[in-house]
This record gives sequence, C-alpha cells and structure tokens, in this order.
Amino acid sequence: MTSRHVLLAAVFTTATGTVAAAEDWPMWRGPAQNGISADRALPLNWSATENIAWKLPLPTVSGSTPIVAGTTVFLSVAEGANDGDALALWAVDRATGTIKWKQPMGAGNHKVRKGDMTSPSPVTDGKTVWLLTGTGVLKAFDFAGKELWARELQKDYGAWGLNHGYGSSPLLDAGALYVQVLQGMNTDDPSYLLKIDGKTGKTLWKVERPTAAQRESPDAYTTPVPVKLGKGMEIVVSGGDVVTGHDPATGKELWRLNGQNPESNPYYRVVASPVVSGDLVFAPSRVKPLTAVRAGGRGDVSGSHKLWAFDKGPDVPSPVSDGTLLYLIDDRGVVHVLDNKTGAVVYGPQRLKPGTYSSSPILAGDRIYVLNEDGLTTVIKSGRDFQVLAENPLNEYVLGSAAASNGQIFIRTGQHLYCIGKASAARAAN
Repeated sequence: MTSRHVLLAAVFTTATGTVAAAEDWPMWRGPAQNGISADRALPLNWSATENIAWKLPLPTVSGSTPIVAGTTVFLSVAEGANDGDALALWAVDRATGTIKWKQPMGAGNHKVRKGDMTSPSPVTDGKTVWLLTGTGVLKAFDFAGKELWARELQKDYGAWGLNHGYGSSPLLDAGALYVQVLQGMNTDDPSYLLKIDGKTGKTLWKVERPTAAQRESPDAYTTPVPVKLGKGMEIVVSGGDVVTGHDPATGKELWRLNGQNPESNPYYRVVASPVVSGDLVFAPSRVKPLTAVRAGGRGDVSGSHKLWAFDKGPDVPSPVSDGTLLYLIDDRGVVHVLDNKTGAVVYGPQRLKPGTYSSSPILAGDRIYVLNEDGLTTVIKSGRDFQVLAENPLNEYVLGSAAASNGQIFIRTGQHLYCIGKASAARAAN
C-alpha cells in the first residue's frame, strides 16, 4: 500500500470500526455508509461500448448494490427470473469479470413489484462476506467461498410482513451486523432490531421497536446507519413514522424523533435511508418531510434536537452530503441542494433527463453520480451552482445503486455487471 492508502485506511477504520482497504466499497452506500467515495479518479464519460473494462452477463435485475473488496466483487443474484428460483452469492474477479465462485443462499426467490429477494446488498470487512436475502437467509463466507455459518431469521423470529418484501441491507460495524425488520402491513408481529456477531452468527441482542404507525406505514426498506459521536456511537433507524437512535451495546432506544408522517397517512412506508454528516442525521420519509436532527439527544427530541424540515425530499433515492450541503435527487430526477445547518435552499428545483430515479447518488470529489432506471448516469458538479458535467447511457434497466472503487465504477443492470474505467485500475487495487 502507498502512504496515501495507509492514511485513508486509518481514517476509514476510525470512522467505522471496520478494517478494509481504503478504496473498497464494502457495503451499500460505501465505506462510511453515506454514499461518499474518497476516489478523485473516477471516470467522467462512458457508454455501453466505451470506457468499459469488462461486462459480465447476469440472469436478472436486482435492487442490490455490488460491493468491492480488493480483487473481488460480490453480488446477490437470483439464478433465474421465475418465482421459486434459487438465490446465490457470486464472487467475481475484479480484474477480468470472470466468476470465481457461487454459493447457494436457498430457494424461494419471488418478485414483489419491482424488487425480488436479492434486494439486500452484501457486506464485507475484507476477510469475510455476509449476505442476507429477502427470504431471511443470512450466511457468512470467507473469500475462498467456504461457508462459515448460516441462519434463517424468519424461522427464528417469525415470518416477515412487509408489503413489498424485505429490502434492508445489514449494517456492519466493529465485527457485528445490525439488522432491522420494520414491518406491519402483513403481520401483527412487532418491528425489531438485531445485533448479530459476525464471527459466530449468534444474536447478541434483539429489541422491539414499537411505533404508532398504522397499516403500511410501519414498513420500511431503509438500512441502519452509524453516527460517531465524541462520547461513542449510535445506530440510527428510520421508519414507522419515526427516527430512533440506539445504543450499540444493548440496542436500547436513546432518542426518538416524531413527526415523519405529519398527516398520519396509513401508506407512508419509507424507502430512502437516512444519511449522516458529522452529528447531523438527515432522514427522508415519503417525500415530506425530510428532517434534519442532531444525534446524541435523549428521549423525545422532536423539539430539542430537530433542526429543520423540507417538504420536497426524495421517496426512493437516499441523499448525500459533502459536509456543508445536502444533495437531494427525487424519483423524477429533480435536484434540490440545501444548506446542512439551516435547510435553506441553495438551488433547485433543477431537472435531470426525464426518467425514474431509484438509485442513490455517489459523491466523489466535486462530482455527483446520479443513475436512473434507464441506465443513464448523469454527472453533476457538487457545490452551490447546478452544472451537468456528463450524461452516460448504458440503455439497460437499472434498479440498484452503483459502487465506486479505485478509479472504477460498477453498475449492475438487468443484463450485465459493468466495470467502468481503465482496466489497469483493477490491477492497482491488488
């Protein structure tokens, strides 16, 4: 490793408690679970035939993100498009795009609206890779493909009852997996949060997360996020009309923000995950409100720690922040940029190319990469002025978010996994 890689690795370890190479993309939304890449050499321009290092044929589309660790890309895959088809974890050689190995994750795939049972993304610490499927199967593997342990969470804790199928990815922090199950539309069972030991697969704690949400509103497809504070860490969970902060040691709820469903709409399921910048948490709901809350409070923080709210937030894509500005892309490709501290609109609305936007953006340096369902990636300049830098079409259907690693971008379509950028970048990652 170069001195720069060592420094970045140290920063990443401090931020997350997880050891992995600095240029890896080890979980959904990247190294710090916030959509930010430290890479300043990502490609700006490409097409389906230009600036492509390789592409790997895939059997189906998926809402999950490819993750990258060193020389390997991991994918959650349905082996066919039919209900009942098998699920698998694929390990792909980063340099060549060839499959290293496949490991079964059980049968029972089925589609629910756009998604299926591959929606949760894998996570890795650079030595072990974990995958949770929408059927509740959770397994750990080493990088040679050896299964280390397996769980079936629905057998352990009851059938899940989300209207659109389970779609949350685990949060990996300090060797533990945090798994949320926020549900209610098709079950009377309570929502809950789990902490699972990454080495053994044993549950370290399980806490219920009650809310007053009704009908479909308890359902959430968000992923937990960590907030690092001077006095420790909190796990933030969004959904069920509230945002909550939890003690990672016990799961105890430390604080709760109410008001995420101001009209008590019974169909206010939440898809977009919160994003953290410093001690600020930006939590979308179903468009309105997106709320800024300061972490570290206790009890009901709806008055004391709530900073501001915005009524034109995203429904599906999660936001990204550069530490000063918050970038929002909604499902129609409308961009708003807000001031982190005040919520004041810096610019917007600005519309990208027409289409449906389900992927979450990546921020890298002064660029923001925004991907839509038609496979078009629009690159806009970060900062206080709207500027489109590039528009890059793949012309294939996309649901999941992209990954960025060591000068390359990885995009999964319904037909291929694309590795975009110079092939030499993959060799440099070794």
